[in-house]
Amino acid sequence: MKKMKKLLVAALGVLMTFSLAACSKTVATTSGGKITEQEYYDKMKETQSGKQVLQQMILDKVLEKDYGDKVSKSDVNKQYDELKNEYGSSFSQALQQNNLTPSSLKDQIRSNLLLRQAIIANTKITNKMLKEQWKTYEPKITVAHILVSKESQANDVINQLKKDGSYDNFKKLAKKYSTDSSTKNNGGKLPAFDSTDTQLDSSFKSAAFKLKPGQFTDKPVKTAYGYQVIYCIKNPGKGKMSDHTKELKNQIINEEMNDSATLQNVISKVLKNGDVSIKDKDLQNILANYTNPTSTVSSSNTSK
Repeated sequence: MKKMKKLLVAALGVLMTFSLAACSKTVATTSGGKITEQEYYDKMKETQSGKQVLQQMILDKVLEKDYGDKVSKSDVNKQYDELKNEYGSSFSQALQQNNLTPSSLKDQIRSNLLLRQAIIANTKITNKMLKEQWKTYEPKITVAHILVSKESQANDVINQLKKDGSYDNFKKLAKKYSTDSSTKNNGGKLPAFDSTDTQLDSSFKSAAFKLKPGQFTDKPVKTAYGYQVIYCIKNPGKGKMSDHTKELKNQIINEEMNDSATLQNVISKVLKNGDVSIKDKDLQNILANYTNPTSTVSSSNTSK
């Protein structure tokens, strides 16, 4: 479930609805008395989760004003559908494990996309950065794999592929031999990935990037999961750097999104420009860690 957790800006887990009106409404009644919105609010603001909710609400409001026109409903739905397709039949279970509903996941996807726009607006990508990214760049490829527990089993699969190296035969072998229950019935096919992927074994990626469409590994690839045979379905090739400028820029922005110092700096800038005023004296310092960051981003990576 790593990818879903990584995607989310914050796993909020609680919803905080309150009113500061003089006459506080009743939230719940019990045999021991009622609980009012004011009582609930007073308790919630003392908790870390309650403070995180308010922090996220404030940030979302400011980001929405600054970058809301750059994130469409279709952008959110596209990313939601990609997650849903990736998890397949286990999507509902993944939502439940993350204390999410389809609606709250879409809210968090939108928060994430808005924050990404803020990163883009505050990141100056130089030609030097593009060249550095190009050194390790590999475009998205699509492969299928067969996972087995013993090297001898992998060699047996390879020997059969040497007699018939078609993808149709590979799919039959995957169904027969692979121990990866999530892919074996789909011919061992994996979601497309590039050089920035952090979930696949590095040995697996290194072997996969060397293959051309229709080729398979002629030796077992040892990974943390066992021995794997890889078949290349699609590999566009690296080509020239100028052909991949857009992808390189996206990779740089994605790396910035995963850098805590960059996030701290950008969020601090967004909030300072957002004219935020905390009216509750008990929550006056709720944004202190963001508006007074202890670390900054190199001026070579962000615009002033």
